[in-house]
Amino acid sequence: MSLPAIAVEKRTFVYVAIFLLTVAGIGAFFQLGQLEDPAFTVKTAVVTTFYPGASPTEVELEVTDVIEQAIQKMPELDYLHSLSRAGVSIIKVEIKQEYWGDVLPQLWDVLRKRIRDVRHELPSGASEPLVSDDFSEVYGFVLAVTGDGYDMLQLHTFVDIMRKELSLVEGVSRCDIWGTPTRAIYVDISESQLAQLGMTSESLTSQLRQQNLVVDAGSIDIESRRLRVDVTGGFQRPEDIEDLVLRSTPLDSLYTGQAPTSDIIRLGDLATVTPDYKRPVNWWMRHNGREPALAIHISAQAGVNAVKVGDAIDRRLNELLAEIPVGVEVEKIAWQGDLVSDSIISFMINLLEAIGIVLLVLCVSMGLRMAVIVGVGGLVLTIIATFAVMVVWGIDLHRMSLGALIIAMGMMVDNAIVVADGVAVRIQSGMDRKQAAIEAASKPAIPLLGATVIAIMAFYPIYAARSDTGEYCRALFQVVAASLLLSWLFAMTIVPLLCMAMLPEPKGDAAADPYAGRFFRTFRRLLGTAVRFKWPVVAVMVALLLAAVWGFGFVNQMFFPDSSRPQFMVDYWAPQGTRIERVSEDVRVIEEKLLEHPLVQSVSTFIGQGPPRFYLPVDPEVPYPEYAQLIVNVENYKDGFAVAAEIEPWLRANVSALTRVRKYGVGPSDTWKLEVKISGPGDADLGTLRRLADQGVEILEACPLAREVRTNMRQRAPRIVARFNQERGRWSLVSRDDVGKSTKTSFDGRSVGLYREGDNLYEIILRRTDREEVAGSLETLSVLPMLSTEPVPLAQVLDGVELSWENAIIRRWDRRRSVRIQCSPIDGVTFPKLRSEVVEQVESIELPPGYSLEWWGE
Repeated sequence: MSLPAIAVEKRTFVYVAIFLLTVAGIGAFFQLGQLEDPAFTVKTAVVTTFYPGASPTEVELEVTDVIEQAIQKMPELDYLHSLSRAGVSIIKVEIKQEYWGDVLPQLWDVLRKRIRDVRHELPSGASEPLVSDDFSEVYGFVLAVTGDGYDMLQLHTFVDIMRKELSLVEGVSRCDIWGTPTRAIYVDISESQLAQLGMTSESLTSQLRQQNLVVDAGSIDIESRRLRVDVTGGFQRPEDIEDLVLRSTPLDSLYTGQAPTSDIIRLGDLATVTPDYKRPVNWWMRHNGREPALAIHISAQAGVNAVKVGDAIDRRLNELLAEIPVGVEVEKIAWQGDLVSDSIISFMINLLEAIGIVLLVLCVSMGLRMAVIVGVGGLVLTIIATFAVMVVWGIDLHRMSLGALIIAMGMMVDNAIVVADGVAVRIQSGMDRKQAAIEAASKPAIPLLGATVIAIMAFYPIYAARSDTGEYCRALFQVVAASLLLSWLFAMTIVPLLCMAMLPEPKGDAAADPYAGRFFRTFRRLLGTAVRFKWPVVAVMVALLLAAVWGFGFVNQMFFPDSSRPQFMVDYWAPQGTRIERVSEDVRVIEEKLLEHPLVQSVSTFIGQGPPRFYLPVDPEVPYPEYAQLIVNVENYKDGFAVAAEIEPWLRANVSALTRVRKYGVGPSDTWKLEVKISGPGDADLGTLRRLADQGVEILEACPLAREVRTNMRQRAPRIVARFNQERGRWSLVSRDDVGKSTKTSFDGRSVGLYREGDNLYEIILRRTDREEVAGSLETLSVLPMLSTEPVPLAQVLDGVELSWENAIIRRWDRRRSVRIQCSPIDGVTFPKLRSEVVEQVESIELPPGYSLEWWGE
């Protein structure tokens, strides 16, 4: 028996099965995870190694190259790209796209093992390489906290309480704070007073460091007990540092020639101890122009309902705000729950509209009863049952699954229409109602199944792609396949039963031809004419096909469209070497301009580094003192487009630094739409790379379709070069290390110990009290040899001080020095169109032997 015959014969069973499936589908809808985007794995880990004092070239050759060689041994590696700056190496490790989230944790363990194997090869002074494999963590809920009348320390205390409480909300995976400067204890001391006491700087440093060390005093056995010995005296509060007792030591007298003094002195008598934040700060933020400000960023657990998590966070947050002092304000920067809720509501509206349109069209063309049969059996039940399949298949409600349901709506009713129309025609012709239902469904069953499978397989290449795009879009195939196969199944089972129950009895002559109407007679004549003149008709169809293929070349192409998020970004890059304080003041002007706009709701500014990843497709920018990013919130995405269109020309006219207005994209996307990578040998000349990149920049700047042109090498940065004379240094007992310590103590301050406060460790930083006086002339600075109290003028051990320029950033790609030329297309222009305009000129750049050029970007 055919499937329709079984359904008709066992109709009670079918009705019960449909009822249970409907209940299961409705229940499944409320159990489905609700997310903004489908989870896809960012196959990137970041290895950061600090090498204080090293130049970019030293960092590259002594740290970056060593670690890259170790990582290169991983067969799963796709490519490496690294950034070497003064004092820090940042390596991004990209794994091949066929490795997804199920195997990545094991690969990150292998990565750490490879790095541990070469740790001993790193130079003295280099830190332990830090591997960050949570690069794809999405903090979908971001709060801005400002404190009117509070300093940063007080604000951080309140925010930390909030963080701890919000991290306990059910469904929350991580809760962290962004924007907290590093705390430190500054000890400002006069070196002249230190010399009068007959103490060397090393003696002071040693006494500071040793006082707060954890001391293992052992244990004592007393009768039946073993008692641990605890030696007090460590720093319990900043004031304890001022109370540190100092005196000269025999070692001091050995080098100073003075007898050790029996006098003791408190550190506070010759130094000022100040708890503060480390200067210069690495990053900070403002919200709506207010500071101090901090951000709390929260990520939800995998597979949870983001709307429910957002509601739970909201409830707990409202409870906490009742306990927070007046003046502390909390506002939302990004809230995934609201966006997901809007998406679900939009989908439900689309669903109701689709059902309404189907019912209306079928009512007009086939009657009300036929509309109800097709609408219920072909659309509503199919979507409800699809929710149940999604739960079994582990598919959440998100951009791709909802989009797939909307796409499939137009195809779901096809099978039901064919079957229902066949039943109606046969009943009208006088056939028995039961026989008509079985025959109308059985005869086209296989052709309809074939057509359904063909429609499904059109989406299969997306599912089969072992790439980021395939992982992101795979739900498109899964949901379309489930919904269309269910639509065929219901067309074979429930639609015949509904037709038997609801279609009216034939009116008039039962033997009358159902196709005798005017419409069908006209269509028959048209069809007959086409058959008689088949070759001209075929020729016209072929011509139309060729015209469509030709016209397709004029259709704009883009990888993914812009997102409908009610936000956009403004990136700001000051020239290389600009102080972060100057960057902060410069972007304040942009903040004020944006906040004046009536459509702008809020502006959050992140200075020194990009904000936490609160939207999966956007990569946060690595730390740069010269960088800032503004997140602009508006009412809806159309307002965002309007504000962006107004602010862009203003930025070009009023801001001298490179700025860029960016809209959020959908799906895996590139930071720069167009990139040209030029690579050289492993030891390629940086000047040659920069010269080749400048040629590419000139080509793109001359193209009217390109904007925001730059290279990722950035500009050369100035540096102060103190030329140390070894002979005079030896006679003066001054080493390079002494010079470095003196300059660092005089300006930034030098770390000499640690202060413990609970579970936190803060650096104790030694600075000179006269640092502002010596800042104007480096040569007038006095250097204190390591084991001496007699200062030596810096000019005595130098051959001069000069200003020179260096490549502040060295980029590598798969261990080859490289540079990327980057730009964006102007509004309305896609990547293929921009590339076609410049590809011939760019590829005509004459490359030296061993150099190569590749196209990257979208």
